[in-house]
Amino acid sequence: MKRTAVLLLLPRLPALVFALAAAAGAQAMTIRELRTLEANEKDGKAYASYYLVGVMEGLREASETEKRIGQKPLFCIEGRRLEPAMARSLYQGELARNASSYEADMPVQLVMSGALQNSFRCTR
Repeated sequence: MKRTAVLLLLPRLPALVFALAAAAGAQAMTIRELRTLEANEKDGKAYASYYLVGVMEGLREASETEKRIGQKPLFCIEGRRLEPAMARSLYQGELARNASSYEADMPVQLVMSGALQNSFRCTR
């Protein structure tokens, strides 16, 4: 099933994140797994950063797709700055602000989605 078809079928984030991971043939990395990668691998911090950028860009594309097909996007960039270098600070900031909302076995995508939704709220 193509990613676009999956996006058409799923209106909100938790199902969307799961579908994107399934469509890519990969299982979502958990918060615990990301922390373990950073701590135990030689280049773990770099790998984790690349992963966070990929998650952010995937969520951005999903949100833009929702907008293109007439659905309400998860977040709206609308001319504001969103660059790959911001991925880690968005992720860590969301975890710090809402630590009690996230458990270690939750997907990284859920945290990043919350960060993007809180940082880039839609005004319409």
